[in-house]
Amino acid sequence: MTLPGIESHPHARAILLPALPPEGRPSHAYLFHGPSGVGKREVARAFAAELLADGAPSPEEARGRALRGAHPDLTWVTPSGAGEMLVGDVDEAVVAAAARTPFESRRRVWVLEDAHTLNEQAANRLLKTLEEPAEYAHFVLLVPTVRELLATIASRCQQVRFDPLPGAQIEARLKAAAGAADSATLAACARLGLGDARLAERLAQPWGSRLRERVEEYVRGALSGDTGARPWLELLQAARDAGAGAGEELAARAAAEAELLPAKERKRHQREAQEAGRRAERRARAGALDLALRLAQLWLRDLWCTAEGAGELVYALDRRAELERDAVGRPPARLCEAVELVRDTRLRLAHNVGEELALEALAYRLQALLAVSG
Repeated sequence: MTLPGIESHPHARAILLPALPPEGRPSHAYLFHGPSGVGKREVARAFAAELLADGAPSPEEARGRALRGAHPDLTWVTPSGAGEMLVGDVDEAVVAAAARTPFESRRRVWVLEDAHTLNEQAANRLLKTLEEPAEYAHFVLLVPTVRELLATIASRCQQVRFDPLPGAQIEARLKAAAGAADSATLAACARLGLGDARLAERLAQPWGSRLRERVEEYVRGALSGDTGARPWLELLQAARDAGAGAGEELAARAAAEAELLPAKERKRHQREAQEAGRRAERRARAGALDLALRLAQLWLRDLWCTAEGAGELVYALDRRAELERDAVGRPPARLCEAVELVRDTRLRLAHNVGEELALEALAYRLQALLAVSG
């Protein structure tokens, strides 16, 4: 027996396949971790379907309903609003429901998508349920990385690693979706995603293309010694735009939800939505800025490879000419050091250092390290 989508993930195969009933003994909680777009959701649904089909009068019928999301003993939980899982998302659907026996199966299964977005109160509520689970209860949490989840929750789950997809596989997926789009650009996006299929898709879209251009202008400003134009302001604006977009998306969804609530509950819902919107906006802005610096890091890494004569290792395949031009006269050792400067800036921003000051300081440090005089 196997699970659809698990073929590319040996660690997941080694843990999940032996746990399948009737011979296997599945754990009460699993933590599926790996980049977005690699198949965690597909495998989670298939795994849940096998657990619920075990012992059913018609296993095929039970399996089919679970795969369609129509089985009463399968609960799929997603963050409410724009990307934060609130206590209301888990209180009744998970915590309270876990105390109730299955409707028709031997088991009940809960899948928590984007579990890393659990806020503190929701995480603490879920933790108590994971600490003392009922015999029939099974939980599957989906996260990009283990470190993004509360450590006490992660420690109570069996960890299942989903590996990044090969660049060629992501490239084929992008080409199938984009049709006649430039193949070199799609290949570059696939490589720059570093195994994250969803990120590669974002980079292949107009927003991702504009962000790449702004990042390259930022780095080139430092390389040419032309930081007077303050190219970091364009990166900050891109991050602000991403944050505003997330806030607007949440506001629209909250307004639609409010229409379905009794009048007396709408003010409370509005207050909660506004606070969630501010948090979502901050997360989106920080995420976009980190992505920009990650792309800067990869551009400098490609310059380093080019300067070393290892052009076959370049990720930005659609920028070969620019890379060859920018690499002229720059020692590979200094380009390697520049990659580390960007990495250090990403770490500092993760600890709430001022964004504009950090980007400005990085630009001047890169200029001092790499600028070539005319």
